[in-house]
Amino acid sequence: MDSRGAGGTSIRRVVAEDADAIVGIYNHYVAQTIITFEEEPVSASEMRQRIADIQSALLPWLVAEHDGTVVGYAYASKWRVRKAYRFSTEVTAYLDPDFSGRGIGSMLYGALLSALRERNIHAAMGGIALPNQTSVALHEKLGFKKVAHFEQVGFKFNRWIDVGYWQLTLTP
Repeated sequence: MDSRGAGGTSIRRVVAEDADAIVGIYNHYVAQTIITFEEEPVSASEMRQRIADIQSALLPWLVAEHDGTVVGYAYASKWRVRKAYRFSTEVTAYLDPDFSGRGIGSMLYGALLSALRERNIHAAMGGIALPNQTSVALHEKLGFKKVAHFEQVGFKFNRWIDVGYWQLTLTP
């Protein structure tokens, strides 16, 4: 898979060598936002292991490149471990903040959802720490519907955080 978008941006499968660029993007969100509940920076070696875990589950992990630089990524992970959940996934995407608002998130998520449909995945869930209007808008633009809201389930930066879940049915 290698798809090209406008303005020098392309989507491709992740490789282990992308881990350094991915942690550069992700650790911004760890340190500066409530978007992830992780509180400590992630190392490149830990990210390589996370990539390998997703790949060994035969699920997609994609990166967006702009003029040869990784500027975002999206992946699917198992929704739950019980066998009956095998056709459901949780999806997530992160962008370099300097590249938000350019349609790259929609491009990445669109490619991820296509890859999930090819694998006969039936349902995709996106968990969103709230408030996060940008992520809500992206999910809803792609057809996700809000299905759950959990109050005060995360604690970061000395405050309680709600989490909502959005779901998209991928196959009939």
